[in-house]
Amino acid sequence: FLGNAQGENLAHDTYEVTREYARLRTRYENVRLDALTEAQKAEYAYFEKVRADYQQRRQDARQALPQIEQIYTMGQQLVPRLQQHLGKENITEADLRTIGDADAELARARDFYNFLLVNGIALDDLKAYRDQLSSQVNYHFNAEYDGRKVVGDDPSNPNERQYGNPDVTGPEADHGTHVAGIIAARRDNALGAAGVADAVRIMPVRAVPDGDERDKDVANAIRYAADNGARIINMSFGKGYSPHKAVVDEAVRYAVEKGVLLVHGSGNDGADSDVEPNFPSPHYLDGGAAATWLTVGASSWEVEDLAAPFSNYGQERVDLFAPGVDIFSTLPGSKYGPNSGTSMAAPVVSGVAALVLSYYPELTAAQLRQVLLDSARRYPGEQVMQPGGEEEVDFCTLSVTCGVVDAAAAMARAAQVVNAGGR
Repeated sequence: FLGNAQGENLAHDTYEVTREYARLRTRYENVRLDALTEAQKAEYAYFEKVRADYQQRRQDARQALPQIEQIYTMGQQLVPRLQQHLGKENITEADLRTIGDADAELARARDFYNFLLVNGIALDDLKAYRDQLSSQVNYHFNAEYDGRKVVGDDPSNPNERQYGNPDVTGPEADHGTHVAGIIAARRDNALGAAGVADAVRIMPVRAVPDGDERDKDVANAIRYAADNGARIINMSFGKGYSPHKAVVDEAVRYAVEKGVLLVHGSGNDGADSDVEPNFPSPHYLDGGAAATWLTVGASSWEVEDLAAPFSNYGQERVDLFAPGVDIFSTLPGSKYGPNSGTSMAAPVVSGVAALVLSYYPELTAAQLRQVLLDSARRYPGEQVMQPGGEEEVDFCTLSVTCGVVDAAAAMARAAQVVNAGGR
């Protein structure tokens, strides 16, 4: 849903907060409050919130970019100098201790590399952050940018469905390939990584560009997957605003009626999802919630960070956690590498769901969801660092289940449900 019939594809798009700011600013930028109706005042209050959010985040990105650019440029000069001197690429703290202060430039390179080691940063990480900030400044938080023209649809019509092309790779497929590998990378070839499940077919649907996904694309992607046989829909994406949520709600209801399990990453803001919304969400605008939906937080292997520091959480709106830190998976071009995020945690749950369903295909989506919830490994009383904070909290305050997905336990619970006739 991000290309046209000529094979051209959308690469970059704005964030939803930027689109909302651009949509409302001509109406409310210089308006007199006393000239507004009560309904307009409510929308104006929303605009003020959007404007403040947009301006702050754009300012943060614009201030950080030249600083990171300077640090990265320095690293490009200093790291090769150090590697040349030591005659090796992978440098250790012991190597750094062999370098004195006689050569000022070499000492500077030593101190710079020590900074990288202490903070667990690679030069490639600095480049990735530089590129991310550059995209934010030039595209994501740029209210004048419009990359949607290439698609050829009417962005203002949330109900439009007939657009797009079959190129699911698009300009950049790292994220989707990594997610797909977590679910279904071959387990029998002794290469790279092994997916959670092996009896799986992946249906790639491209709806998320470099930037925020649009509600109409999310709705159409869900409908497409549901219409074409998907029994599980993994959604490793999210955003903080959803101006056409009603359209997404309709698509979610459609998928639920077709017996599809929907699995969504909770988000990477270290925020309380019970307070700060993250979209798409299972909670309908007109009340109620999707009965076959799971929201997944990211866990780590370290007890203190059992809930990953970046993961969104919520005792009411995050169902369970799953591994999402330094997950090793597939990348385009027969490559492999680690990534972190609830984007990685969601496909772990989707993979476990697929594993269970491959053995017990008679389970309904609602039963499958309940199996995963019932079998999550509980950690009652476990004190962990609250994501986004500096205080320890009970892990049970961070999700509905107080648990982390457990594949073996899920298989055992599924067998019980099937043998008991679905109870």
